[in-house]
Amino acid sequence: MPGQINWVELPAADTAKARAFYSGLFGWGTSEFGGDYHVIDNGPAGAIAPREDGFTHPRVYFATDDIDASVKRIHELGGTGENVQAVPGVGRITHCHDDQGTPFSLYEPAPQE
Repeated sequence: MPGQINWVELPAADTAKARAFYSGLFGWGTSEFGGDYHVIDNGPAGAIAPREDGFTHPRVYFATDDIDASVKRIHELGGTGENVQAVPGVGRITHCHDDQGTPFSLYEPAPQE
């Protein structure tokens, strides 16, 4: 459903330590998705990922049925959006800021086959 939070990414300087922390706290298990990106198996829809410049706080993804139209609307409302990226077999994403600079991301799922 558009506007619902459908994914969260937790940045970590050391993903192994973060996975151990959240496993100890919530009992989460993870699966490696690629590189040092670890999908949470039995918790919220999301992942533990390497911390990077500009990615130092949890990243929230909102669902959208049409990411291109949503990015256009973000710009019309005074926000900003990066180029849309395709994630093979998953869908399309983009990182954005609202008109006050608050970061958020959008996710459009891949079409069902």
